[in-house]
Amino acid sequence: MLGVGLGMYLTHQRGEASPVAGGRGTKEKKIVEALRQSPEGRITNNDVEKLLGVSDATATRYLDKLEKEGKIWQEGKTGRFVYYTLR
Repeated sequence: MLGVGLGMYLTHQRGEASPVAGGRGTKEKKIVEALRQSPEGRITNNDVEKLLGVSDATATRYLDKLEKEGKIWQEGKTGRFVYYTLR
């Protein structure tokens, strides 16, 4: 246990992504990459849920964060007709 904590501390000090935590922004990067590879050029909340294995609320948080950062754009207002595209 001490070894894992020490490894995480040293990794953080060097500015590297933690292998235990999965790194900062890794999930957002997966979403953007999925958008780039999407034949339609768009992704839905349900797609993100399946891609990352997260809940609806968590997928929404990731998508909201990317939208606020200006990386993606939301098309549609609410419901199942909402999808996201790259900016």
